[in-house]
Amino acid sequence: MKGPTMFRSLRRRNFRLFLSGQLVSNLGTWMQNVALAWLVLQITHSPFDVGAVSAVQFVPALVFGAYGGVVADRFPKRSLLVCTQSGLALAAAGLAVIDLSGVKSLWAIYGVTFVSGMFGSIDMPTRQSFVSEMVGLDDLPNAVGLNSATFNLTRIGGPALGALVIELASVGACFALNALSYLAIITALLAMRRGELFAGRRVAHARGQVREGLRYIRQTPRLRHTLLLLAVVGALAFNFNTVLPVLAKTDFKGDAGTYALMLIAMGVGSVTGALIAARNRGPRLRVVVAAAAAMGVAMLVAAAARSLALEVAVLVAVGFFSLLYLSTTNSTCQLASAPEMRGRVMGVYSVIFTGSTPVGALLIGLVDQEFGARWGFVVGAVPTLIAAAVLGVVLLRRDGTGPILPRSRLARQRGTGSRSTGTRRARTFGGRYTGGPATS
Repeated sequence: MKGPTMFRSLRRRNFRLFLSGQLVSNLGTWMQNVALAWLVLQITHSPFDVGAVSAVQFVPALVFGAYGGVVADRFPKRSLLVCTQSGLALAAAGLAVIDLSGVKSLWAIYGVTFVSGMFGSIDMPTRQSFVSEMVGLDDLPNAVGLNSATFNLTRIGGPALGALVIELASVGACFALNALSYLAIITALLAMRRGELFAGRRVAHARGQVREGLRYIRQTPRLRHTLLLLAVVGALAFNFNTVLPVLAKTDFKGDAGTYALMLIAMGVGSVTGALIAARNRGPRLRVVVAAAAAMGVAMLVAAAARSLALEVAVLVAVGFFSLLYLSTTNSTCQLASAPEMRGRVMGVYSVIFTGSTPVGALLIGLVDQEFGARWGFVVGAVPTLIAAAVLGVVLLRRDGTGPILPRSRLARQRGTGSRSTGTRRARTFGGRYTGGPATS
């Protein structure tokens, strides 16, 4: 298809609906994140409890994320997302009731947050693998980039909006507004045209499907190498929320405004990086490696910066390369996966990304405490550079730097659509969609 490069996936009506719904829903989610931390502080006055509630929310993704990928492969993704988004909306409404009713029980918050995490463990791999069904593989990198840009735009505006709602109304109002925001994405999903989806063949229930997914990743070098690099980068480099507050307060003797300025700088860079990723027709593993290496270098420069102005400028670069890396990694994992394995691959992706970062945060937090925030950047940057260099050497030896093409036997199967779902099949060749939805 010809047309504008940066926004080409928006020509798909289903993706336009999805992105607009995500924009509203993500604003509500960021509002809730601010409100949840504030509510826990109101109840306990303990930063530890704030971290504990966050951990409770991520534990289900760490434990059940791979199984969430199996569920995504078994069921129609659009219908499954309506269920998970509805569950997340009910969880947000539950938090609103806890605050507005005056109960404010910490254990009740733990319980509702855990339930939210359970829905999220299915929602994340389903939502990520559903992108390819809305736009096809040719426009997948563009769609992933635009989705990332939308997420980071809301990351800038959502917390500020949440703080305003807390000031003018209450914490419970943030939760209630978030519950309502899910109506936007649920409505968008229901309004989609099934005949325009690039639906893959659903996987029948069978034993050992998680092991099958792990074996598939292990036997697919592009997936194996990409996810191993993500494990290193996710655990040690993506801990900016741990490093930046300490850097702002101790090294630059700043306040909350200084921290906010750093977050805005990273947000601007992240949006730009996501838009650049959206321009790529097809990700290459060398771009994944180069973006990771560039992020490592930028983090080392950030560790050495002595003036706040220079630090802010460098953080724009850190945000740019981190989102370029993450968007390209996401696209690579989806493009290198057979359609019937994509949910499980993205389930493992979710486990690695959401699970490794909290674990690494403990180490980076200890480094910050003992040696200073600048060393937190160094400890994240050096392993990232080493891992990128090792993967770069492996790719050069195997000539694996070209465009991503699924190589497995499963990925070469033609006619991955399912007539039973009422969705027209999308023709494939070598695992890649060759055009729009085709008649059977």
